[in-house]
Amino acid sequence: MVYHLAIDIGASSGRHILGWMDNGILNLKEVFRFDNNVTQSEVGLIWDIEHLVNMVKEGIKKCGDEGIIPETIAIDTWAVDYVLIDKNGKEILPFYAYRNSRTKESVPEVEKIISFDELYNRTGLQKQEFNTIYQLYHDKMTGKLDNADKFLLLPSYLSYKLTGVAKQEYTNASTTALVDVRKKDWDFDLIDKLGLPRHLFDTIYLPGEVVGELSKEMQEEFGFNSKVILCASHDTASAVVACPLQKDGLFVSSGTWSLVGMEITEPVVSEKSKEFNFTNEGGIEYRYRFLKNYMGMWLMQNIRRNINKSLTYDEMMNLAKETEIYNYFDVNHPSLNAPESMVDAIKEYFGKPDMSLGEVINSTYHSLAKSYAMAVKEIESVTGKNVSAISIVGGGSRDTYLNELTALYSKKKVLAGPVEATALGNIGVQLMHFDPSITLENLREIIKKSFSITETGGNN
Repeated sequence: MVYHLAIDIGASSGRHILGWMDNGILNLKEVFRFDNNVTQSEVGLIWDIEHLVNMVKEGIKKCGDEGIIPETIAIDTWAVDYVLIDKNGKEILPFYAYRNSRTKESVPEVEKIISFDELYNRTGLQKQEFNTIYQLYHDKMTGKLDNADKFLLLPSYLSYKLTGVAKQEYTNASTTALVDVRKKDWDFDLIDKLGLPRHLFDTIYLPGEVVGELSKEMQEEFGFNSKVILCASHDTASAVVACPLQKDGLFVSSGTWSLVGMEITEPVVSEKSKEFNFTNEGGIEYRYRFLKNYMGMWLMQNIRRNINKSLTYDEMMNLAKETEIYNYFDVNHPSLNAPESMVDAIKEYFGKPDMSLGEVINSTYHSLAKSYAMAVKEIESVTGKNVSAISIVGGGSRDTYLNELTALYSKKKVLAGPVEATALGNIGVQLMHFDPSITLENLREIIKKSFSITETGGNN
């Protein structure tokens, strides 16, 4: 049996999942899981990069302990965050988290150099204060770039730690707001305008590219060798690889963030798409993920943390369903980005300190579903297409109440699953590398055949 290992790291946890084909069915086995939480420091929110590296290695060791040696390994994570490395191969810390407020200083400085209108036309990306362009410019302002020899987005950095080979991957690079949306390569005119060092921006590689074999040091540590390759290393790009999309169908990658969009072959960079704040991110085979971001399960995760996890997610869902009262709020409101208490932040949004927990949660459900429905209307308006169905993948696809409300608000058929879409997309690219006869269309059919997908009504 040939095994492939997906290392899938999100903002709250990471997993090592093995995949293998058996009689035309794709099978999965989780071998390791770990917590990954943003840390508050004297410089604001940061990630513990040493912990992340150690957990990546720990999960690979676990494969060896179980006697299952992966032929290939690939890593996906969230986008925009990166590690700088100096000429001695040492990390230039801290490793800032995208929710760190430092870019409030750099956004206006970047906009003195290039207007957002021009930036959107060049890169096709929606405006988000945490985009890599603003983070890197802040590093320039503070001198952090002065000694940098390498700039590696997180999954490329983790692959580098395993192999000693540095290769930047396309789907993640496309989220930096430094890639030309049409040329699909670094926009060096923009990079020069910003005064960022050109040598930091190496060749961009497509998913399926070999990074290298495990370094000798890693082989000794694990007791075996494997080949590390690039998957669609932005976790949403991997999730869309595994999405059972219908023609003119929408996807919702539902995790900490909810990414709502459509897979297209040409970017849409129009006044209307800019007005609606849509982004054109890179996908598999140079396709585009035309989407917008909503704070998704981040809201639920923080509500649950605020109540000391006294309710399970299912119990929270049932409490919401039993609560008839709800109000709508902007799920992307800045006050909900990283509040001390999400419950209190939502109450303050409405100016209702006496809101019950059920009303807070039910309002969150209805607001998310309404946001999805609004995105459907906007996509139809911008593309001129009639959305045929909504495919919800990822951990949030298990939430039957949110699926029902999405169908209700959008009046579209909702297909829920697979839950492990990101890991499946990661493994899928490894399968396509290992067996070139497997096309993207073949892969999606294999996934549909191998995993449960439920349907909730809707009326176009």
